[in-house]
Amino acid sequence: MKINKFFKYTLFVVGVSLLASCKDFLDINQSPNAVVDAPIEQLLTSATTSVGFFGGSDLHRYSALLAQQFSGQGQGATTQNQEYERYNIQGSDLNNVWNLMYATILSDLELTIQKANTEGSPHYAGVAKVLKAYMFHLIVDAWGRAPFTEALQFTENVKPNFDNGADIYRALHNMLDEAIVNLNATTSVKSPGANSTIYPGAYAASKPRWIKLANTLKLRLYLHESKSNRNTTIQNITSLIASGATFMDANTDNFQMAFINEARKQNSIHQFELDRVNQFFPNATLVDLMNSKFDPRRPRFFTPFPFTRPFDAASFTGAKGGDAPSVKYSRMHTYLRGDTTNAVAVVPQADGSIKNTDYTYNGTAPIRMLTFAEYNFIRAEAAVYGATGDAEAFYQAGIRASMSAAGVPTAQIDAYIAANGSLTGTEAEKVRKIIEEKFVANYGVVMEPWTDWRRTGFPAISAPTNALFATTPRSLYYPQVEIDLNNNAPSQKADLSERVFWDVQ
Repeated sequence: MKINKFFKYTLFVVGVSLLASCKDFLDINQSPNAVVDAPIEQLLTSATTSVGFFGGSDLHRYSALLAQQFSGQGQGATTQNQEYERYNIQGSDLNNVWNLMYATILSDLELTIQKANTEGSPHYAGVAKVLKAYMFHLIVDAWGRAPFTEALQFTENVKPNFDNGADIYRALHNMLDEAIVNLNATTSVKSPGANSTIYPGAYAASKPRWIKLANTLKLRLYLHESKSNRNTTIQNITSLIASGATFMDANTDNFQMAFINEARKQNSIHQFELDRVNQFFPNATLVDLMNSKFDPRRPRFFTPFPFTRPFDAASFTGAKGGDAPSVKYSRMHTYLRGDTTNAVAVVPQADGSIKNTDYTYNGTAPIRMLTFAEYNFIRAEAAVYGATGDAEAFYQAGIRASMSAAGVPTAQIDAYIAANGSLTGTEAEKVRKIIEEKFVANYGVVMEPWTDWRRTGFPAISAPTNALFATTPRSLYYPQVEIDLNNNAPSQKADLSERVFWDVQ
């Protein structure tokens, strides 16, 4: 990907800020004067770069640990990730991620929209609104209530009230509709191009992909409410499909950001591995599920344990919360960290483990945020409930899309689908199969595996043996900085069992 000098600078600054967990970000209601007057092109570059880095940063780690895609095991002193995995997440732990979402990403997007409206550039407004809707749905899914109506007013309102999650979701659907209108505008003084780090390139080529993303994100939002309002979910999804809306139809439509092989410009999941050695391992819940089906994605998702060659005949071992400190597990591999150039040089330790530094990864694996594979699993689950579509066909298409994105050969994909692609049984059994495959396909995707578990109860997970309490968290505490500084914020949650609006009992 061609990256101009400004983007390289922005990529460096955002990457460093995301990984510096001990530094304070700007207050969510402050308006950085330098950003207010930035050209619209640079605002969008900053926003898309931040969104891409954010997708593999703190909120991803919290949600991936809670959903048991990752484990915080390691060797030596207790780490933050081990504490998070056993549900010891405090409001103060969430200050940085909250401030980053509001003070950096959403502020840049709001300024982009304002400047686009002033300059007569609706194409920029359309892109910014899609990204704004994406960020706000993550906020609702993580916290439930949040500043929305009164948010992003900068110094005009430094203590915004919190909106209900259901009201925010309704507004996000309207925002996405507005975005599509903006994206389709026949005239626009300026249009995004190579300055967007997501869907970069000429606007004529990127426009349909942004529209597909907007519609696919609407499907995701509708499906989130299937537990609280099944009939409305079916009606909304069926109506959207019947409207002629376009959706993702290939892996090239994946909502993701690419990275480059330069220090501090590699993807944020990989950078965390470099900065926090022996703190993050694939979780046994994910690895054992894939082992049970001899999943051909494993050699790309994980290194073997015990380490051996060839990978296709290897064993893979995941960690669990409460395990004794150890590095005797598989590690994340090329799918999340990028290609490696020294595979032949790896020599395992006597116990079969390998060091975090044994492989040299280029860090160019994309941060994936919403994929064509997920689109197919959304359609499959919705069809099981009664919406338009062939559930089994979409289920198989989701598996195929995920495996193709992971580089699995066609023959192995065909064999896996022949063995595991039948969608039979009760409604609950069909949903379990869909969500388990979606859980694998969404390896590395921020929030969605945790959201799916809260909606469906799949895959089956239980609290770690050393957990602070027996119930897996269903939302996050409000950031302590917001509780302390905003007297219009709600009272802090009693515990992490409070449910967001769509997570009904």
